[in-house]
Amino acid sequence: MNKTPSELVVMTPDRELETSPGPAVKVLIVDDQEDARWILINVMRQAGFVPIPAADGEDALASIQRHAPAVVLLDIGLPDMDGFEVLTRIKLLDKAIPVIMVTGNGKSYDAARAVRAGAWDYITKPFKNKDVLHTVRCALEEKVSKSQVRRIIDTPRQAGFLLNTMGSSASIQAIQREVELVARTNFSILVTGESGAGKELVSQAIHTLSLRAEQPLVAVDCGAIAESLIESELFGHERGAFTGAHQAKAGAFELADGGTIFLDEIGNLPLAMQGKLLRVLETRRIHRIGSTREKKLDFRVVAATNANLMAMVERHEFREDLYHRLAEYSIRIPPLRERKEDLMFLTQRFLAQTNTELGKQVKGLSNPAWGIIQRYDWHGNARELRNQLRRAVLLCDHPDGLILPELLGMLDQRARPVAPLAVLKKPVPIVRESEAQDPYPLCDAPELPNDGPQLSLKELVARATAQVERAILLRVLAKCKGNKALAARTLRIDYKTIHTKLKVYQISATQFMNQA
Repeated sequence: MNKTPSELVVMTPDRELETSPGPAVKVLIVDDQEDARWILINVMRQAGFVPIPAADGEDALASIQRHAPAVVLLDIGLPDMDGFEVLTRIKLLDKAIPVIMVTGNGKSYDAARAVRAGAWDYITKPFKNKDVLHTVRCALEEKVSKSQVRRIIDTPRQAGFLLNTMGSSASIQAIQREVELVARTNFSILVTGESGAGKELVSQAIHTLSLRAEQPLVAVDCGAIAESLIESELFGHERGAFTGAHQAKAGAFELADGGTIFLDEIGNLPLAMQGKLLRVLETRRIHRIGSTREKKLDFRVVAATNANLMAMVERHEFREDLYHRLAEYSIRIPPLRERKEDLMFLTQRFLAQTNTELGKQVKGLSNPAWGIIQRYDWHGNARELRNQLRRAVLLCDHPDGLILPELLGMLDQRARPVAPLAVLKKPVPIVRESEAQDPYPLCDAPELPNDGPQLSLKELVARATAQVERAILLRVLAKCKGNKALAARTLRIDYKTIHTKLKVYQISATQFMNQA
């Protein structure tokens, strides 16, 4: 379709264009007129974006799949298909991409139709460079902020979720009991723990076991949203409430109505916002920015932090009244270095996940590599363990499928020089139940090393716990004649858990099946 000269954007110098939005942010420019594309390409490039040109609808759709642009500038008049058809097909490919429609001068019908069809916004010709750029930046800013407020749909459903994802140490079992106890109340809950320890997993488990489980769980990362946007993200805004508010938007609290809102890293919430949050928690009512209408909501709050909020209260960095409102019940997740008996379970779980992800068949760790895993303090907790194991699996090319110490060399340099825990042991010989001596004694103390650095009490307890758990599994399997399902019911654990533990302790159920 031909355009008149009055419809084209005028290329003018503009200081605002010199501000870069960040690395490799792609903008797809769809216009069939070469002059228009050239002008917009230069506007975007001068502003630091990566322009991707397309001359027609088919070219645009192919570019969406090939380049994955962050935003689209789409002219309505295209030679091969209507711009609205292109918009519809773009939304089918990726409905998260903001599409800005470009309409002819004075065509208000096209503008309204564009918004109804799902366009993020529209611009009319002729337009100024800075107006185009401002609209693109607003679309990108909202897209980034939306990624920090997410509605979690696939929450876990099984009661023993934490034991199946975090381990079965005494610490995790105690947390599971706390979660089961408090989940069905309406208490506000504060989950504390170091980064990577599993705060979000615990929060999901609380929601799953609550009376609100069928309603949404909405997560907000309070540390990842710009201070200027946090009020809008939490409480929403009306169209025209501020520059860039092109349409009304519900905030996280509205999205969580009837369900649970998870405020992650609550310690990063700006002090000015803490008072507004406190009022919402007390009244259960919100005002969207730009609205005089108050809306009553029903929600449950779970907050999480890796900061010491009481220390922040003493430094006047966090409101004490807000702290007590959030911490009607507190759950502390101990760091991985305080529950190393979970290391074996987590290692097996992450190896299995990464094998599936990468299509590999890594079987485990060599004894020296396992010693490194046990000696290391894991300041990044389970997240750091997962990252290191994924890297090791990716690099592993051992013929027997074993991860060797050199693949964990960085950890080895920082590990504490103590003797590794001997959790993995050779299979215990099978003894008939008719024999007088108990083949699987539960109370033997772990052997102490004869030389070298001494084990700490915590490490000795971990070793003893592993030995007792292994002996119990052997005893119950012998009694159940190798029937793993029956053994799991006897021990009151699910089948997946007993299957994992048998792999961890290198126990084969088949050796029990032919016993008299």
